Amino acid sequence: MKTILIANQKGGCGKTITAITLSTALAQKRYKVALADADNQKSALQWLKQRPSDCAPIQSLNWSQEKAIGDAPKNLDYLIIDAPGALHGEHAEQLIAECDAIVIPLQPSFFDIDSTRRFLKHIQNIKRIRKGKVEIYLIANRVKSNSASSKIIQEFFEKVEQQPTAWISERSLYGQLAAQGLSIFDKTQKNAYQLQQQWQPLLNVLIDDPTTWF
Repeated sequence: MKTILIANQKGGCGKTITAITLSTALAQKRYKVALADADNQKSALQWLKQRPSDCAPIQSLNWSQEKAIGDAPKNLDYLIIDAPGALHGEHAEQLIAECDAIVIPLQPSFFDIDSTRRFLKHIQNIKRIRKGKVEIYLIANRVKSNSASSKIIQEFFEKVEQQPTAWISERSLYGQLAAQGLSIFDKTQKNAYQLQQQWQPLLNVLIDDPTTWF
């Protein structure tokens, strides 16, 4: 089983949408997937409750209480963890101890960039990361093409010397589908397909699967 943590200490950066999008992509490929919600707001759990029964199955895990962290079925292929906002200290170490990779979404705003910079600095002190046992991937989220903010976020990536694995455009379709318990990977229409393509670079580095995704 590979465990992927979706985290940042900044709230509202798109962690839950990232978690449900990755979970659905994997479920559509017929992997056994669970989505663990470690946030007290339980947004991912609410999304799963709305998910239609005829969609690709995703198991639901409630990790909102710290004592539940690590409790997962043994037969999973992938476990996606939706981390809480303001993740730090022992809680961060506890979740990172469970993961093989961390995906850090951030939006092109001063607050997201500043928060992400501090989050990256904090987690570098965690033993598991310091020893190189956890992969870290950044994704630029809700980006508007040719905007001044996209240039600002590019400067940030250059400063931290790590380019984003994927650039994800801002689209209302994400929210519209989430309200129905769905994601873009549940759809085959052209507009969904175009968005799916933006996630392919992240899927390529996270998932060892040479078969065609779309």
